[in-house]
Amino acid sequence: MPESSSSAGNREVQGREFLNKATEATIRIALVALLAAWCFQIVRPFIMPVVWAIIIATAVFPAYRRLGRMLGGRERLAAVVLVLIGLLLLIVPSVLSAGSLVENARWLSEGLSEGELEVPLPPESIASWPLIGEKLHAFWTLAHVNLMRAFEELLPHLRPLAGGFLSAIAGVGWGLVQFVISIIIAGVFLVGSRRGKEVASAVATRLVDERGPEFVALAGATIRGVAQGILGVALIQTVLVAIGLFAAGVPHASLWTALCLVIAVVQLPPLLLLLPIIFYMFATSGTTTAVLFAIWSVLASGSDTFLKPILLARGLDLPMVVIFMGAIGGFMLSGFIGLFVGAVVLALGYKLFMAWLGGPDATAADGA
Repeated sequence: MPESSSSAGNREVQGREFLNKATEATIRIALVALLAAWCFQIVRPFIMPVVWAIIIATAVFPAYRRLGRMLGGRERLAAVVLVLIGLLLLIVPSVLSAGSLVENARWLSEGLSEGELEVPLPPESIASWPLIGEKLHAFWTLAHVNLMRAFEELLPHLRPLAGGFLSAIAGVGWGLVQFVISIIIAGVFLVGSRRGKEVASAVATRLVDERGPEFVALAGATIRGVAQGILGVALIQTVLVAIGLFAAGVPHASLWTALCLVIAVVQLPPLLLLLPIIFYMFATSGTTTAVLFAIWSVLASGSDTFLKPILLARGLDLPMVVIFMGAIGGFMLSGFIGLFVGAVVLALGYKLFMAWLGGPDATAADGA
């Protein structure tokens, strides 16, 4: 009986000690979680600029190294030069585009208020177009006779888009500010690139052992591949479209060029924008000019079909479909930043999956 009482007392003491330890551990975990959440709230406004800075620094790192060698090893100067070039490439087109939009809006407003805008009569052939021909011909004729009346009929359909349009403009403005901050931070990252690579390799090594540096190199190469394959192709397409617009004498060609760049970056075919312009050219210009512009537009819009395979997976030991699916899926999930994050995540996942399978991809990596 005394032994039973003693063992029961020991169990009670052990239970009390366990409860105290569990309570203490819970309090510690809660405090750590609270501290982590607090830190996250403090740094959250800087997450997107820092992520963009990492992407920009990684994408331009080869140019930074070459420029540093050209400047006699002065890497800080090379970083400053690249930051200034990046700010010029961002700010100058933005200012020019904003000025063009303001000027076009002023011209349109003055023309409507003073009745100086004139819309030419539509060609009779438009009425024979299937489905939309008669309605388009009637509305075009009304715009020729009374432009304000045509605008009033169109206004109820445009009003629901006004709020979204204003929100988009505000978003673009804040996005430009973020990019300016990101470019400056990217310059800092470039100067400390060696230390940054060491830290990234150390973290990756703790996560995936000795293959950590390989995955760090893969992430950098993927970012550069996406920058070349997505942004590079978008810029090439925009330049080709701009050549056609200016050569054909399309009104407000600079505005259509800016819109084309946006459409190409979000991976939509520029032909969506160019089709109405093609119809306009057939209606208002000579047949030869319109046909040549239409052919050039189709070629420029379809140029990504052979440019992306060349640029997207350049320098990467990965199937191009993995990079492309990661970029497009990431964009659909997270917006523009997802173009890069999605491609990197899917590329790393593919490498990890192949390493787990022990397939030829993993064998080749191990052999290297």
